[in-house]
Amino acid sequence: MNIIAWVVLGLIAGAIAKAIYPGSQGGGILSTIILGIVGAFVGGSLFTLFQTGTLQLTAAGLSIPGLFIAVIGALVAIYLWGLLSRSRSV
Repeated sequence: MNIIAWVVLGLIAGAIAKAIYPGSQGGGILSTIILGIVGAFVGGSLFTLFQTGTLQLTAAGLSIPGLFIAVIGALVAIYLWGLLSRSRSV
């Protein structure tokens, strides 16, 4: 998948995940795109792990199922980022 498709998928998935996840995550458009791209990798890798039983670094494609997987991955990424940033601020 080319870079523009990654950015589009990242923006859409990150924005949907931020809207779904409760609380305030902060950050601007760049953090939303990065969060979505990370979510695409996390979701794609988890989907491949559950589907085939092997852990591979793959990303979700630019499609409706790929977007759904990327949003789930972005939600996981938001949760993990919240855990990491909360433990540093204590």
